[in-house]
Formats: sequence, C-alpha cells, structure tokens
Amino acid sequence: MGEAPRSYRMTARAATVGRTRERILAVARDRFFSAPYDEVRLAEVAAAAGVSEQTLLNHFSSKEGLLLAVVEFVAPEIEALRGPVAPGDVDAAVRALMRQYEALGDANVRLAAVAERIPELAAGVEFGRRHHTAWLEATFADSLPDDPRARRRTVAALYAVTDVGTWKLLRRDLGHSRAETAAVLRLLLRAALETARDH
Repeated sequence: MGEAPRSYRMTARAATVGRTRERILAVARDRFFSAPYDEVRLAEVAAAAGVSEQTLLNHFSSKEGLLLAVVEFVAPEIEALRGPVAPGDVDAAVRALMRQYEALGDANVRLAAVAERIPELAAGVEFGRRHHTAWLEATFADSLPDDPRARRRTVAALYAVTDVGTWKLLRRDLGHSRAETAAVLRLLLRAALETARDH
C-alpha cells in the first residue's frame, strides 16, 4: 500500500522537474538566439522562467552548460524546419536550408563565434557539424562517389556550399535577397554534384 503513493510522488516530481527544465530551455533559447552570448544573464533567464538562479544552475551547472543544452533542445526544431527532402532533390534541399537559416542562421553564426573563445562550447558546434554532415550524406547519397577519398572530398564541397557561413556571406555580408541567396546555393550545389559525377 505504501509503495504506490511513493511511486506516484516520484513520478509527479520527475514530471515537474522535466517541465521546469523545458521552461528554462525555452526562455534560454529565445535569449541566446536573439542576443550575443555575453549579454545573456542567467539571473534574467531564471526570472523569466519563473525559477531561481540556483534552480537553473542545479539543472545546467553553468552558462556554457545551459547553452549546450539549448543546442540539443533545438535539434527537433531544426528537423522540423528542414522537413523531409527527397534524396537528390537540390531544390527541396535548398528550400529546407533556407527555412532553417532564415529562422536560426544568425544564432548559429553567433554560437560558432563564441565557441572559438570558449572551448566548452565547441561540443555544441561539433554536434551541429556532425548533424549537418549526416544530413548531406543522406540527402545526396546517390550522387556521392564510391571511392572513400573522393566521397570525403565531395561531402566537404557540399558542406562548404551549404554551411551557415555561406548563407551569412550571401544574405548578410553581400546583401542578397532570400530568393537570390537560394538561387546561388542551387547553382553551387549543382556544380559540386556535377563535379562529383565527372570524377
């Protein structure tokens, strides 16, 4: 008899802890994605999430830990933004990338810049790189060379074309419109894939 109420209390507590964690992550996502890393204050994130700063630290240990958790937290959001892409469909791949980068590209660029000076955050950038590489390999599997060396080279070329840094160069630095940026990415992607077929 005594075990059931205790089990219920533990389950309810775990659910509450999970909701608190998600609330903190949702607030932190908005803060990190809209402001430079150095301007994000844990006390402000905690207050907006309705918890104490100590509670936030109990969940994430540090500001770096919170940001790394946010990187993992948004992975499903990135999947949803990209959506399904038929293998080899360059137009659909570019549309998917543009959806993601228009929504999250500026935040991605800021994260990469911060990781260069805060080694603890490098894991977040590496997580994103692995995810993007896997997406490229799955999306363009039929176009990749069989030779391992040529395959690595082709994936690297596809990565360079589709990296958020390329989007930033075209969209932010050179001032291209969304449509122009997408057109350039399609051109570059097709060129990279054509080169892979020729070799």
